[in-house]
Amino acid sequence: MAIQKRVVKLSVINDLICPNCAVGQHELFSAISHCKDDLKLPLDFQLEFLPFRLISTALLPQDYEPKVAKTAFFEGVFGAEKFGQLQESIAKWGAEKGVPLTFRGVVSQSTRAHRLSRKAFHVGGMERQLPFLMAIFRVHLQEGKDVADIGVLSDVAAEVGVMSKTDAIAFLNSNELEDEVNSMCDEARAKGITGVPLTVIDGNGPCRAGSRPTSSCRYSRSSRACTSPTPRPSPSRASCPPSPRRSSSNHTRNHRHWLAFFFRSVG
Repeated sequence: MAIQKRVVKLSVINDLICPNCAVGQHELFSAISHCKDDLKLPLDFQLEFLPFRLISTALLPQDYEPKVAKTAFFEGVFGAEKFGQLQESIAKWGAEKGVPLTFRGVVSQSTRAHRLSRKAFHVGGMERQLPFLMAIFRVHLQEGKDVADIGVLSDVAAEVGVMSKTDAIAFLNSNELEDEVNSMCDEARAKGITGVPLTVIDGNGPCRAGSRPTSSCRYSRSSRACTSPTPRPSPSRASCPPSPRRSSSNHTRNHRHWLAFFFRSVG
């Protein structure tokens, strides 16, 4: 007799300019695979990624000029020493996972990318949204391309089958789904969310590292998170903080064990 699988709905709040969100997405996928393939838990997962802007549009408008290099941006916020620690932490994780994240390129507002992410979800659910997000993290955080550039975004949309390049350019030059993205970002702020990545399990509240598995828990004991800056007069003064300097192997193991425990409890 076939075992009926429990469907777990995961709503992941993230920002596409955030390196720790790329790390968190990779680790979440790894943990889900561990639960399904290794532990054989009778679970299916439905994922939806929701937008968040670490840097407010008041600090960093959509088409702010001149563009600020990531290295100058982070050094201006943290200083050279702390930025070096951030680079070291991200580089170590990337080397272990074969995902070489980079700080090349410029810092831009993420609204356009979020709009296209929402479009991907509307077009084809997580089957379209997940490939889009993986491609965006690749071009922005591995290849150093501008996440707000319409040419870059339209290429990604065509690559993963969200829409043609021509249609994507027309979409990005419109204001379609801008109100939806703004509303979702505002709603997250209103709920007190200031750091990402953050996962909501079955609508029961945000889960992120650092607290117990309650409605306000974090989804992994060692999950890294970016937090929004205190408002400052210049967009070059806003950022996300360095990740904790901990072993990536321990990070993955703790992540998997915690998720396995939690998913057993909800199953």
